[in-house]
Amino acid sequence: MSTTTPSSVPESLQSFLSAPKKLLIDGHWVDSCSGNTFDVYDPATDQVIAQVAEGESADVDLAVSAAREAFDKGPWPKMTASDRSRLIWKIGELIEEHAVELAQLETLDNGKPFSIAKAADVALAADMFRYMAGWATKIEGNTIPLNVPYAPDREFHAFTLKEPIGVVGQIIPWNFPLLMAAWKLGPALATGCTVVLKPAEQTPLSAIRLGELVQEAGIPDGVVNIITGFGETAGAAIASHEKIDKVAFTGSTEVGKLIINAATGNLKKVTLELGGKSPNVVYDDADLDLAIAGAADAIFFNQGQVCSAGSRLFVQKGIYDDVVAGVSEIAKNLKVGNGFDEATQMGPLVSREQFQRVTGYLKAGLEAGAEASAGGASLDRPGYFVQPTVLKNASAEMSVVREEIFGPVVAAMSFENDSEIASQANNSAYGLAAGIWTRDISKAYRLAKAVKAGTVWINCYSIFDAALPFGGYKQSGWGREMGHAALENYLQTKSVCIQI
Repeated sequence: MSTTTPSSVPESLQSFLSAPKKLLIDGHWVDSCSGNTFDVYDPATDQVIAQVAEGESADVDLAVSAAREAFDKGPWPKMTASDRSRLIWKIGELIEEHAVELAQLETLDNGKPFSIAKAADVALAADMFRYMAGWATKIEGNTIPLNVPYAPDREFHAFTLKEPIGVVGQIIPWNFPLLMAAWKLGPALATGCTVVLKPAEQTPLSAIRLGELVQEAGIPDGVVNIITGFGETAGAAIASHEKIDKVAFTGSTEVGKLIINAATGNLKKVTLELGGKSPNVVYDDADLDLAIAGAADAIFFNQGQVCSAGSRLFVQKGIYDDVVAGVSEIAKNLKVGNGFDEATQMGPLVSREQFQRVTGYLKAGLEAGAEASAGGASLDRPGYFVQPTVLKNASAEMSVVREEIFGPVVAAMSFENDSEIASQANNSAYGLAAGIWTRDISKAYRLAKAVKAGTVWINCYSIFDAALPFGGYKQSGWGREMGHAALENYLQTKSVCIQI
């Protein structure tokens, strides 16, 4: 296939795409040990836009050695928290300075609309680094008064130290490539860790550009290393590496389980942000205009490629037809197209593999008896485009209700009353997020308490902030991203006891 760049992309980005895309190891951009590369595609055209170095286990070894040296002996552990904070803040500033370029890269590589990439992905990434820069100087332990029954006449001074966990392997997904890199890198750098980061093979371009900005910010060599490559090779090598102290992964629950198994060799610490099949509950006393628009946005934002997407829509029986009709009308009128088209509201899916996965679920859902009140098929054009879809008359045993589709497909079901909805909402292996729409705040609070989910949005959906912890219950993961809770993923607690 020929390499192409959309005409709307400026010359500066075309130059970036045409330059060799290498691995960042110990402050240098290098070819992979094998010399192999792989193609990166524009999902809107199914055309190759770049070739990227294919890192494998030998490259991971070199990156881990560089990160190990930077953590054990380099300038990073000797640097004051204040100095680290300034460098991390600088990354945020550089992201904001290059916001247009980074948003264009996300649109080209991932497919999402440029306006959304700039307003959400890039802005939140910059904010994440700034937020974590502030925490770098505020990591502190406690003093603990001791009462030792077998030494009542002796006096002790005891305290805890919070220390960086060490070398961290970070494996990020393709749905929010730049933002997920920020979610991972921000707390790791704030706590003083060093990193080997692997972006998704489908969307490596913004991570490569971020690596250049990390260098421009003045982060010392070896502190951030970037290995592009495939999950089965580079990702697996990171997860099992004996000199990596912790691995952080965002992706599917199936791969998360593989990460856990791979980490058992040296019992490295693991945090996981995994899949979801989030319930979105609309009561009959809700503001229907708000709820219908919110339910549509909850599933169609980012082409439905959101782990917390409101993909199970529960509507109280008396308003079921009205809500389904309203969400369906929005779906039918969404402008689906190339992310560089200013009119586009929903872009293509990220890859041919994802396109086949989503269309396979659509076929299975329709064959199982669900009815498409909007969408239900792919679009007959180049690229990986699928219609925004509303499936009504769905039931709990259908795969489209039980399994994560990760596409613009919502299954709508009705419920009778407040007493049954919590069990229906919790009838899932996942527990990442939930939405509740009602004017009755007491009712909303009771359901929020009852739902087994890491985040519950009430009369809103997909509200994210660097200060708000995000993560899952059940098979949606271990640990939390964002907020000061994320720092604990990268810290160890040391107790010190001194006899006075």
